[in-house]
Amino acid sequence: MQTTRARQPESFEALITEIHAQYDDLSKTNQQIAVYLTQNPNDVAMNSVNSIAERQGVHPSSFVRFAQHFGYKGFKELQGIFRQRLNTAAPGFETRAEQMKARLAETGESGAKGHLVDLVANDLASLEQLVSDIDEKDLERAIDLLEGANCIYLIGQLRSEPVVLLLRYILTMLGRRAVLIDAAGGLATHMGKVIGKNDVLLAVSFRYYAKEVVNTAEEVAARGIPIIAISDSTLSPLAKSADVLFEVPEREQAFSRSLAAPICLAQALMFGLAARQTDDGAKKGPLIPVVSAP
Repeated sequence: MQTTRARQPESFEALITEIHAQYDDLSKTNQQIAVYLTQNPNDVAMNSVNSIAERQGVHPSSFVRFAQHFGYKGFKELQGIFRQRLNTAAPGFETRAEQMKARLAETGESGAKGHLVDLVANDLASLEQLVSDIDEKDLERAIDLLEGANCIYLIGQLRSEPVVLLLRYILTMLGRRAVLIDAAGGLATHMGKVIGKNDVLLAVSFRYYAKEVVNTAEEVAARGIPIIAISDSTLSPLAKSADVLFEVPEREQAFSRSLAAPICLAQALMFGLAARQTDDGAKKGPLIPVVSAP
């Protein structure tokens, strides 16, 4: 019996929408491919299937089957959708990073200093992409939730922890009630259960996602408590729980993934909240100045 091939999405936006709709039902391999495609559209447009597959540790035939699952004859036909997008889109991370590296390479640095040049170039490119990708409405909505919360709960583990530690510091300096949900004593998920209806949870997690962060977010979301999430993909397990999701994509091949963009985003949220308090100090109490330690 001949099976009917699924109708292929005719645009990049339609394909991404379909990937999101089917993501939970995809195999683990197809989920890995889906995350890569959504996070690295320029890379998909410019490189061969063999190159992409080798980078992901997946056989090229898996990419072909992925494309066929979504109605395309093969990977090249799916790749055409990404190339159409590239013709009209602003320069992506890879292009920005290479431009930055070329500019910084004029210093002629090598060795350890050369590694620093590479890291700075990647961070500058990621920060530039952050500015172009983040939606003003999402920033305002997140600040609204933070401003209206009785208590702001923070959770982030592994390499996400520095982000929430900084957030707790700034919130404390702003005179706001902030609770860090940490893994000490295995109480993270239990601490999440005390979050109330008038509170908000700010969760930070990147691949590979800390289970306690994901489980806490899911439990809190099930009780109708608002969640602000900072993660690396709209296919992140935090995406389904978040009222506001900030996507900060990362380079898959990076040895040490930088926190420059997430930290900058977190600070922007705090600056926005501080501005609200300055404009309406009576509502949340006086603004406590941040004083540097001697």
